[in-house]
Amino acid sequence: MSVKDKRRGRPKGTSNQLNEQSIMDVAKALMKEEGKIPSIRKLAASLGVDAMAIYHYFNNKNALLEAITTSLIEDIYDPKAGEDWKAELKTLCESYILVLHQYPGLLEILLSMESHGPADVFTERFNVVVQPLDLNAIAATNALSLLADYLHGFALALNCNRELQSLDISMLKGPLDLYCVALENA
Repeated sequence: MSVKDKRRGRPKGTSNQLNEQSIMDVAKALMKEEGKIPSIRKLAASLGVDAMAIYHYFNNKNALLEAITTSLIEDIYDPKAGEDWKAELKTLCESYILVLHQYPGLLEILLSMESHGPADVFTERFNVVVQPLDLNAIAATNALSLLADYLHGFALALNCNRELQSLDISMLKGPLDLYCVALENA
């Protein structure tokens, strides 16, 4: 019977050091492939580490989920103050829909999260866009709620439409134009 010699001590350093960013990058890639957040075990296997190593960087799965979703939402368009607010709104909305479409499980995660981190990112960017309209607090909140609900419904319909023949992102234009008219008259 032969006995394998186990190496003792710390593992030798590699160029692929485990860190928060590498964990999130692999999790996002798996999410894009599978349409859902991978399990901690699957994520660990893809990284070539024990599942408990992930908990060194994230206290629990919810902390990992928040970090991933916030990171994805931070990738949406960052509007410029002082630009044409309608064009900025259109670009912001299109980029948000594209992220939700590229990561099909993201919408469900966003809507079920207790944390507001990812929503805060969109809210801040929306506020930059509508700042020139000088909306009062109630009107701004209502405008944000209406837009977010519309975009989430559009993203859900887009993700359910796998043929992409009857629905595409260009169909945001008409409803957004109408929305802009309403904002101007708020």
